[in-house]
Amino acid sequence: MGRRFLVTVCGREEALRKEARPTAMFSPKTPLASGHQIASSVRVLVVDDYEPFRRFVCSILKRRPDLQIVGEVSDGLEAVQKAGELQPDLIVLDIGLPTLNGIEAARRIRKLSPPSRILILTQESSADVVQEVLSVGVLGYVVKAHAGSELLTALESVCQGKQYVSRGLSGHNCSDATAALFPRSLAQAGPPIAGVERREMVRSHEAQFYSDDEALVAGFAYFVEAALQAGNAVIVAATESHREDLLQRLREHGVDCAAALELGLYLSLDVAEILSTFMVSDLPDPVRFFRVVGDLIEAAALAKPEQRSGVAICGECASILWAQGKADAAIQVERFCNQLTKRYEVGILCGFSLTSFYREEDKQIFQRICSGC
Repeated sequence: MGRRFLVTVCGREEALRKEARPTAMFSPKTPLASGHQIASSVRVLVVDDYEPFRRFVCSILKRRPDLQIVGEVSDGLEAVQKAGELQPDLIVLDIGLPTLNGIEAARRIRKLSPPSRILILTQESSADVVQEVLSVGVLGYVVKAHAGSELLTALESVCQGKQYVSRGLSGHNCSDATAALFPRSLAQAGPPIAGVERREMVRSHEAQFYSDDEALVAGFAYFVEAALQAGNAVIVAATESHREDLLQRLREHGVDCAAALELGLYLSLDVAEILSTFMVSDLPDPVRFFRVVGDLIEAAALAKPEQRSGVAICGECASILWAQGKADAAIQVERFCNQLTKRYEVGILCGFSLTSFYREEDKQIFQRICSGC
């Protein structure tokens, strides 16, 4: 089973992988019925100031032979200039850019190259920002956390002239598939946990690359809340400060954390203690890993005596190992997580700090994580 990139993630779950393989991308110049081939490729300009993530985006686009990357830029003003010169069919544009932010860049691009369709790919998930972006004439808005699972689907919608907004953003429509998995945004969440009708857990493994602690907590909170609202159990393995901030964030949005903890539907574990149970000579021991994590999954799944639950796991094990300079151990943990999705009904979200991938030698590791190891 592959992985989904939650900021991306890395790879995708089988159902989404199949869904993202239509025979041709729909050209903005030549709209066709689904499944038909097109004569010309869609010319794409990619704009993001973080080079490793920009490379990741390009690697997703290259999965489609009908997408032609005609340029990569890292600056908002340069994006406007390139759009005017190249007149691309499609522009994938970040908001947080140097010189000129993505929203203002989009405004100018709309004047210089009206046929170009724009898809915003950003970490920003504010409803106000989404509304402002759409008012400029942008058709697509994808949160970087969901790039691996949503980007190609979003691009296809945009190329057809349809609006696409990333899942879980309050006040906007999502695709049917993602709405079923994430039925409510954080802002819309309600308190009930007990008595929630359980929906089947989608087996997946995602990696969230975050810019700061607040972004990590927000991403984990979204993931945890969706699982609890679907009637599934949750295991969190994180630092003490992140676990405290996560509980506080969930309480602020009406989640009954006390009930979840009491019922055993929410297991909050210290990441250092978890690592100590399966690390041997600076590498994860597979026998210990699968015994320890397997026991935790079984305990969480049986928290409801009347019904076995799916289990959502979010944590920082691989990230902590990476920060300690143990790259091989981090990648091995990610591989073990892939195997967990085959053995159990689990969805896994691993958090990584983008600031850990700033050196030239880090880029290969970043790509290995993003490609599913």
